[in-house]
Amino acid sequence: MKLGKLAPKHDVRTLQLANYLDIGKLPPIPVQYDWGKKVPVWGAMGNLTIGDCTCASAGHMVQAWTSNASIEITPSDDDIIAAYSAVSGYNPITGENDDGAVELDVLNYWRKTGVAGHKIDAYTACEPRNHAHVKAAVYLFGGCYIGLALPLSAQNQAVWSVPSWGLHGSGAPGSWGGHACSVVAFDSHYLTVVTWGALQRMTWRFADRYMDESYAVLSQDFINGGIAPNALNWDALQQDLSKVAH
Repeated sequence: MKLGKLAPKHDVRTLQLANYLDIGKLPPIPVQYDWGKKVPVWGAMGNLTIGDCTCASAGHMVQAWTSNASIEITPSDDDIIAAYSAVSGYNPITGENDDGAVELDVLNYWRKTGVAGHKIDAYTACEPRNHAHVKAAVYLFGGCYIGLALPLSAQNQAVWSVPSWGLHGSGAPGSWGGHACSVVAFDSHYLTVVTWGALQRMTWRFADRYMDESYAVLSQDFINGGIAPNALNWDALQQDLSKVAH
């Protein structure tokens, strides 16, 4: 299993989800929801051997979106690695420059160029440790693209949780490294992310301590006939979104 998320990059032009939620035209967020149930197999998309987690997570979001809106599309490993190479400079032939990537760089590339032939319309940043934002991103937009400063203690945990000794030693944020995941489900106790081709649960407290960035991502892959699987009207959403200042 490889990591590969570099330190968060901040850009004052990034749209903030808090501004959009203030519009007050969104449906209520349920206590729990799961967009991952319709995907039978999650591919690792190269992330077992190279640090392309930032792009593999984009591929997992495409899987979740398309499986719920229409027919599942699974991006190929080659397409995901090609996106990682374009963003990071990784050379898939020599293995050079496998140094990871910045989530914001991947999001911008995803929006402007596309990952595996799939472009996104927009993305918005969630507030750190704001549970309501993460839940809204998952329920309304079919997933939440997050970054984690993983501790070494998470390596052998069936459920990622804060170790009993706290944020010290092997529990220190980033002591293992930076990692990107896509959240596809949540309930009152856990978030479920896709990583390394499998589903992984983490406690909300773990997310509070180790999640250092998160984004709601808007994609046409989550839309069928102008309507999302949660009955959100995409045309109305686009009109509302246009009212929000970047």
